[in-house]
Amino acid sequence: MALRNHSIITKFILSGLSDNPHIQALLFLLFLGIYLLTLMGNLTMMLVIRADSHLHTPMYFFLSNLSFLDFCFSSVTVPKLLGDLLSEKKTISVEGCLAQVFFVFLTAGNEACLLSVMAYDRYAAICHPLLYGQVMSSQLCKGLVWGSWGLASLNAVIIVFLALNLDFCDAQTIHHYTCELPSLFPLSCSDTSINISILSFSTIFLGLGNFLPIFFSYARIIFNILSISSTTGRSKAFSTCSSHLIAVILYFGSGMVRYLMPPSGSFLDLLSSLQYSVITPMLNPLIYSLKNKEVKTAVKRTLGKCLQYFR
Repeated sequence: MALRNHSIITKFILSGLSDNPHIQALLFLLFLGIYLLTLMGNLTMMLVIRADSHLHTPMYFFLSNLSFLDFCFSSVTVPKLLGDLLSEKKTISVEGCLAQVFFVFLTAGNEACLLSVMAYDRYAAICHPLLYGQVMSSQLCKGLVWGSWGLASLNAVIIVFLALNLDFCDAQTIHHYTCELPSLFPLSCSDTSINISILSFSTIFLGLGNFLPIFFSYARIIFNILSISSTTGRSKAFSTCSSHLIAVILYFGSGMVRYLMPPSGSFLDLLSSLQYSVITPMLNPLIYSLKNKEVKTAVKRTLGKCLQYFR
């Protein structure tokens, strides 16, 4: 699919996070560290879950998919950010910009759906433990994951297809460190009302549409937990669910702020984008591993096997 021929602008200039070379050097080291932690953390989660048979359950099947999405999500924007922090000219082609928009919507939308699926999984495990094996069958788990991919892909294709029809005539500076659709609208000399409406509908549909099932799932979970007489059992259930809730609040909160609020080019825009696209992918494996005894035990088991293999 080609861009429209009468689009004059062929590349954009990104304003980035700072113009100060010293601050850029510090930011490069900071985000390089975050990116490496993100890659290592999520890759470790995927490998441990795959290698340890004790973790071959629906909960960890979804968690391994979440780690894969975070691995991909961070790779959509952070490498470009790191390159720009070392470069005087922070440019990106229109095609590259729209490709970045597509993959952000693909991975971010997929993660929103997957977090909702994970909430349902916890609801089934805690509220209906005797039926859990029947309810969360292998076929259903795979179907829910593929459904998330399908819905996110359809949404990304529609959003980018509409964006392809935008003309960019004069202004070419994106007041952001990455290509996000809300930051592109002010640069277009086309009528963006339809694009803004579709983007708002998409954000509400994927945002609230996934947050409401999470809310109702956890409302039922909390009610069920409070009825547990054992203090140990109640504490364990709260510990498992709190990890998911932290991830959900961080992700949905920053994402909804970014895509429902009009772009202002302010620090809040940058902060909300950094939160959901850079910080959350790094925190997810830490949240789930540090607060989960099964994962920590599996990591020790896997490391032990690796050490024995190399002896």
